[in-house]
Amino acid sequence: QVQLIESGGGLVQAGGSLRLSCAASGRTFPRYIMGWFRQAPGKERDFVAAISWSGGITWYADSVKGRFTISRDNAKNTVYLELNSLKPDDAAVYYCAAVPKGDVSTTLYDYWGQGTQVTVSS
Repeated sequence: QVQLIESGGGLVQAGGSLRLSCAASGRTFPRYIMGWFRQAPGKERDFVAAISWSGGITWYADSVKGRFTISRDNAKNTVYLELNSLKPDDAAVYYCAAVPKGDVSTTLYDYWGQGTQVTVSS
């Protein structure tokens, strides 16, 4: 079992930055691929970014490449998402998720956090 708790969301102006954190419980955290997804009102949950067990491989949605950075600290059981150059379209509830393996861009993850709200004002 892995429990995930996101934090760091908030209100930011367009062009601003935020850093989201996802703290995981369980000693098996390093064995999981970690992903970030987001869901805006009335829309599907979309893939944002993912990171491999070691942190050596990362994946990003085209819409966030060059603006968002995913990282992890296995000693702290935490994965991060740095959001820069935020746009109003980035506003959503952001979720972190964990999966041992598979297609990192689908929503077929085993564990999910409760989400953290990101609001971007124009």
